[in-house]
Amino acid sequence: MVATRPARSLPMGGLGELFRSPAAPGVALMLAATLAFVWANSPWADAYGTLLATPVAIEVGAAGLHKPLLLWINDGLMALFFLMVGLEVKREIVQGELSSVRKAALPVAAALGGMVVPALLYAVINLGGPGQAGWAIPMATDIAFALGVLALLGDRVPTSLKVFLAALAVADDIGAVTVIALFYTSKLSVTALLMAAGLGGLLLGLNRLKVQNLGLYLLVGAALWVAVLKSGVHATIAGVILAMAVPLHGVEDDDHSPLVHLEHTLHPWVSWLVLPIFALANAGVTVLGAEIELLHPVALGTAAGLVLGKSLGIPIFSWFAVRSGLGQLPEGASWRHVIGVGLLGGIGFTMSIFVAGLAFADPALLDTAKLGILGSSLLAGVLGAGVLVGRGRR
Repeated sequence: MVATRPARSLPMGGLGELFRSPAAPGVALMLAATLAFVWANSPWADAYGTLLATPVAIEVGAAGLHKPLLLWINDGLMALFFLMVGLEVKREIVQGELSSVRKAALPVAAALGGMVVPALLYAVINLGGPGQAGWAIPMATDIAFALGVLALLGDRVPTSLKVFLAALAVADDIGAVTVIALFYTSKLSVTALLMAAGLGGLLLGLNRLKVQNLGLYLLVGAALWVAVLKSGVHATIAGVILAMAVPLHGVEDDDHSPLVHLEHTLHPWVSWLVLPIFALANAGVTVLGAEIELLHPVALGTAAGLVLGKSLGIPIFSWFAVRSGLGQLPEGASWRHVIGVGLLGGIGFTMSIFVAGLAFADPALLDTAKLGILGSSLLAGVLGAGVLVGRGRR
């Protein structure tokens, strides 16, 4: 029911304030991950595994898709997440923080350092071992968690630092999508790839013709998702391809931008439904009675990459960008701020768990990687907040 009088502002700390806070999606993710972990180690752990293994089918005539619930979440729901990521990437490249060399130099350099150094550390620790396929696990940054930590710090950090972290995460997402497309694919189907290429061309044609009907883009995008799924390339890449085709500019004016409208529509659904469900389905690591080695190379490589690699790679590559004159520090920020952001970049969570699921078919290796991701992300968040709070107090 619509209120007939202005609603009173809730006091700080109230539920209304929490849901309006930029930190809220990160809190929701944390709660979902905690619930999954507790559930997987409770007397009802079998119910957790049974639920995720529940077969779900969508059939149209003789054709159909049959997958367990877990794969519908990771291949289907997460395509919406990647669609939103793609929309953000396109907007930032066309008219945002990545729209010029001067603007993009620092976040791109920082993202590059935050991918290369962690991947190298992981690869060195796992070279020749069963976990070497997971080299890309520590490359990712979870933007919801990282920005959530910055939001909790409030005015202790400059606003420009939040913009820098967001642009860094967008550049990081470009790298993650590229890595997934190139290195984490199964046996390719030429027929399905040709169908996907044709549907991608159709989306491009709709864009060139300045078609503004979002429903038409989404309909073709759904067919593209099926084709990519059958091709052997991970199905979530379809979300990124679709995003690149959605028009950024409206026919009459940019106030009616299909891209911005779709992005704003998706954001609450992805933040409050898709990502928490993904966390609930993927963070349930069983440690009671399980044979998980905390000092396993996969866990050590993940920890070294996320905590050490990010905290070194992001500041060092940023320093080279500033030193060379390509970029400049965010307004009001110092190198201590950049180091703090580097640590927050070690909060891998969503994307790291996603990549781990692609890298490892062995459940023991996957659980080891997930445990390393959860512990490292928590440590990176605490250390990053500590560095930034220390700077704020000084």
